[in-house]
Amino acid sequence: MPEIGKLSVELRTQTGKGPARRARARGVVPGVCYGRGTKPFTITVDPDALAEALDPSRGQNTLIEVSLGDGTTRKVLLRDVQKHPLSGLLLHADFMVVDEGTEVRVTVPVALTGKPEGVKLGGILHQAFHSLRVACRPTSIPAKFEVDVSSLLVGQAVHVSDVKFGEGVRPLADLREAIASVVAPKEEKTEVEATAAAATAAEAAAGAVPAAGAAPGAPG
Repeated sequence: MPEIGKLSVELRTQTGKGPARRARARGVVPGVCYGRGTKPFTITVDPDALAEALDPSRGQNTLIEVSLGDGTTRKVLLRDVQKHPLSGLLLHADFMVVDEGTEVRVTVPVALTGKPEGVKLGGILHQAFHSLRVACRPTSIPAKFEVDVSSLLVGQAVHVSDVKFGEGVRPLADLREAIASVVAPKEEKTEVEATAAAATAAEAAAGAVPAAGAAPGAPG
């Protein structure tokens, strides 16, 4: 079971641009927590404390236990952040309240390992998917999926069905989709265009399915 991050926040009763600006002036940022069966509530959070609560290998997929300052806690996932376009400073954070026994939908990075045999013979490795959408319990979210491509020859590919997802992790992508392939140099341009188009369409279709507990736009 992944280590759970710890984060203390403050409940806030005022929303809007004015209170949000005043919060940032105090060194904290406004945020909102929402989830299926949970009435949305607003908070302020220390951006440095949030960074410390996130597992470096999991990022936004880190399960966090939030202490609300009133004696209660919630388990959450960081769902979205807004940053200043120039300074990169955190401006707003959205959290999804989760139940450890209920599936959530997350995006997990894919890491290729090994040097394909086909590349040693002059082929070119092309990676179509750099991440995969999966459904699993919050306590079972993988840090990444490692896919061994060392045995691939020119013209061969590794597919979603070849990934070791682990117990309780359910892929949302088509199992027939190629994650990575080795192509001959003269075929690279055509292969890249075709697989990129297929990957874009598949990821768009997966993203079109609302995530559990999805909420409308966050308040200020």
